[in-house]
Parts: sequence; C-alpha cells; structure tokens
Amino acid sequence: MSRLFRRRDTPPPPPAQPGATPPGGLPAALGGDPTAALRRGIQQLVTTINRNAGRLPAAAVVNARALTDTLLEIVETSVTRPLDVHAVISLEGMVEDYLPTTLQTYLAVEPELVTVARAGGSTPTESLMMQLSQLQLSAAATLAAVHAQDADALITQGSFLRTKFSRSDLDL
Repeated sequence: MSRLFRRRDTPPPPPAQPGATPPGGLPAALGGDPTAALRRGIQQLVTTINRNAGRLPAAAVVNARALTDTLLEIVETSVTRPLDVHAVISLEGMVEDYLPTTLQTYLAVEPELVTVARAGGSTPTESLMMQLSQLQLSAAATLAAVHAQDADALITQGSFLRTKFSRSDLDL
C-alpha cells in the first residue's frame, strides 16, 4: 500500500525477506509453490489412513499407504526441478479429492455391509480396493511422466551444451 493512503498510526510492513513467501503464500494457480501444501495434504492422508487402520481392510491400508508414498515421491522430484502443471493438477486432485473421498465414502458404510454385494455386483470392500488400484495406476503414470520429463530435460541440456561448446561450421 502506498504511503499516501496508509494511516499514520499504522506501522509500515516489515521488508520482505529474499525468497520468503508472502503471508498465506500464492496459490499454485498464481505461481506459488504447491509442494508445501501437497506435502501437508499427503501427511494428513497418512494420518487419516493410520487412524482408521482398524476400520479399513488390511490390504486397503497397505495399498493406500503405498499410494501416499508414490504421491510423496512425485512431490519430492520438485527438489531438483519444479513440477509440471499437469503433475500438480493430478497430484492436487488425488490428494485433495480422490483419495480422501474414496476413504471417507468407504468409512461411511456400516461395518456389517462392507462385505455385502451391492447392485453392481461388487462389495464396498472390493470397490475400495479397485478405486485404490486405479489411483495407484494414475499416480504411477504421473511419476513416470515426471521422470520422462526429467530425462527429456537432460537430453535438451545436452543438445544445448553440444551446440554451445562445439566448434561451429561458421568458424573459419
């Protein structure tokens, strides 16, 4: 805010620290770093899975934790290179909506009904396992795409360096 419009009794804001995120940070859509929020979301999912381990089938706990490990592995690739917008969108969907909704929907089913076949022919437990499997396939595909992007970036860098430091045909 400019000094012209600031109240006299209001102290000026402290100077921004280099590399500091503004209060509240920018959302990912506006160029902010989404990885901190994704890490927190994944940790919340791990907590939810662990807290409900007694109500979830053992295989579902294992699969859901494997999924959160894969999601975290994708986020950790951002240490060396920012995540692609498509990876961020995929991660945000899985962390903020798809996995929590899958777990909450299963946990809302009465315990005596989780092994009873429904109209589609599968039980809620079978549906849970299928949905976790689909999410894991999607996360694995995202991880593969991130790794492929890293490999492509390395090849591009190599081409640049070759062009930059090799002798040009224009040299006399």
